[in-house]
Amino acid sequence: MTGAVLLDVDGTLVDSNYLQVTAWVRAFRDVGIEVDAWRVHRTLGMAGSQLVPRVAEHSGAELAAGVAEQVEEAHSRHATEAVPLMRVFDGARELVHAIRERGARPVLATSASPDMLEHLRELLDVDEPLHAVTSAQDVEASKPEPELVQVALDAAGVPPSRAVFLGDSVWDVLAAERAGVPCVGLLSGGIGADELTEAGAVEIRTDAAELLAHLDGSALAAVFGDS
Repeated sequence: MTGAVLLDVDGTLVDSNYLQVTAWVRAFRDVGIEVDAWRVHRTLGMAGSQLVPRVAEHSGAELAAGVAEQVEEAHSRHATEAVPLMRVFDGARELVHAIRERGARPVLATSASPDMLEHLRELLDVDEPLHAVTSAQDVEASKPEPELVQVALDAAGVPPSRAVFLGDSVWDVLAAERAGVPCVGLLSGGIGADELTEAGAVEIRTDAAELLAHLDGSALAAVFGDS
């Protein structure tokens, strides 16, 4: 049976996490709320609708009506400004192609907004080997809820037993686990191996390049086969 690899993007395929942190810090400041960058980093992987209230609460700030939407809009502007500084991780494009060549279906499963996803897809330039793309606009609740993973599974046309999720955050791991999909964690997003393992990651790799170098001996190999 055909298998699939469900791929997070920010921090997994694209070196963008710390630029995203700065964009969120600036967005909160635009509405008069000061937040700690490390608290923002701990929430990356969630959609903005979940990230904003969580960061605000941890920062002791109350969000008046409409302010959360203002923060998300400001983040979109600041993140777009940072796109020229984003880069694809070494080995990331080759990894997507290698997954396809080994008979599995690569599917992007990201919490990025539609506008940011467009920028990320242009930067990645891997539409040809991709089987499908899913994002925050396809679900009501993003990671760590399992809905995004389940939508990606539907797009891939495979059951959870024939899929592996590749991500860099605790929220990636938890979402995958709740959907019944094993998750391989990458350290390239800035979260430590111990935390990813404790959350349930079945394997830890440094980054896309290291995973690519050991692809056939990794957990991803379980879903390779004829497509």
